[in-house]
Amino acid sequence: MSFFISDALAEGGAAAAQQGDPITALLFPLGLLALFYFFLIRPQSKRAKEHKTMTEGLKKGDEVITQGGMLGKITKVNENFILLEIAPDISINIQKSSVGALMPKGTIKEQKAD
Repeated sequence: MSFFISDALAEGGAAAAQQGDPITALLFPLGLLALFYFFLIRPQSKRAKEHKTMTEGLKKGDEVITQGGMLGKITKVNENFILLEIAPDISINIQKSSVGALMPKGTIKEQKAD
């Protein structure tokens, strides 16, 4: 019976010696968290902030392209929606959040010339 007890104590001593410093054991998970933050979370939140400021700054006369790929000129701006003229006398209501990018002035005229 004492034979088993001595083995258990010997294994416990070996496991304690093998475990090492708890600070070095935490370095790897903390390093992974830092990598996730700098490569995934931070850039995505930065893009979301830029998109929000762009949609808040939309005004009548801006030329935009939607996330679906429609190019048009803003004719009316509400709190959540804009009226987008995609062709002469053809306008659609879209959400501000569906605007993908603000285009330079004259983009629509360049597309009509082609």
